[in-house]
Amino acid sequence: MKNILIIGATGQIGSELTMKLRKEYTQGDVVAGYIKGAEPKGELLESGPSEEVDITNTFQIVQAVEKYNIDTIYNLAALLSAVAETKPQLAWHIGVGGLYNVLEIAREKKCAVFTPSSIGSFGPSTPHLNTPQDTVQRPTTMYGVTKVTGELLSDYYAKRFGVDTRSVRFPGIISYVAPPGGGTTDYAVDIYYSAVKGEKFYCPIKAGTFMDMMYMPDALRASIEIMEADPSKLVHRNSFNISAMSFDPEMIYSIIKKFVPEFEMEYKVDPLRQAIADSWPDSLDDSCAREEWGWKAKYDLDFMTKDMLAHLKVKLANEIETPAI
Repeated sequence: MKNILIIGATGQIGSELTMKLRKEYTQGDVVAGYIKGAEPKGELLESGPSEEVDITNTFQIVQAVEKYNIDTIYNLAALLSAVAETKPQLAWHIGVGGLYNVLEIAREKKCAVFTPSSIGSFGPSTPHLNTPQDTVQRPTTMYGVTKVTGELLSDYYAKRFGVDTRSVRFPGIISYVAPPGGGTTDYAVDIYYSAVKGEKFYCPIKAGTFMDMMYMPDALRASIEIMEADPSKLVHRNSFNISAMSFDPEMIYSIIKKFVPEFEMEYKVDPLRQAIADSWPDSLDDSCAREEWGWKAKYDLDFMTKDMLAHLKVKLANEIETPAI
């Protein structure tokens, strides 16, 4: 039996991961931790317990851990890349200060901790093609700095105090459930919305800019599989490269056009997002994750596109039929 606390449970990944974990672990509690103003709603609220847990508030974290006898914490609290560049102090406060709070409580209460890293932990001096597991990490964004710091801090707590810390470096994550949250790779979500709505898409990333991407079901599975992996086989912990697909805007546009022939795209490059994208890898080498805990992606660009378009048609139609009051 596992009792799990998800901090950031109403966010882009958290909202789906919470539901996935509740289906996987029917014995025990999976607690949706949220911040004031971002309370869980609908199925997320009704399917299990929820608690106000601000990662910068140690009292709230301890209270939830003790109340539900938590043994595993999924720490998903962070500002995404483009947003973090406009609020760097807050990004550090949440991404590093908040992680320190979690790790200290995990040390005292004997909890395992999952804190995702990102392709944003790499920088311009990192090899961009087939980026190795162990390589130069010199990011030029506050988001990236917090992720590298988080990897190092998590490794320190594992080696120094025996805290069971684990993580993966997420590529851009694409989903039809939660709306985009201000990430550099979010254009690859927005483009599907535009296609289904019949709108021209203005792409903020220039043609030829490749970035690693992943469909949400693979990301959720990776988050669970790494925490279930045999620790004796883990050479690395924080953090594993994981990969599924790499594409540029022209590739995703061309595949969408197969299903929506009238769809149009025009480039309107955002200098900030483009600069961030240029500093990130084009593709990742995830061989260590494959060897150490059996990672393997299931979804490619073609399957993802069919699935995204089908689900978004239903979702947007339902939103029109039942407008918010």
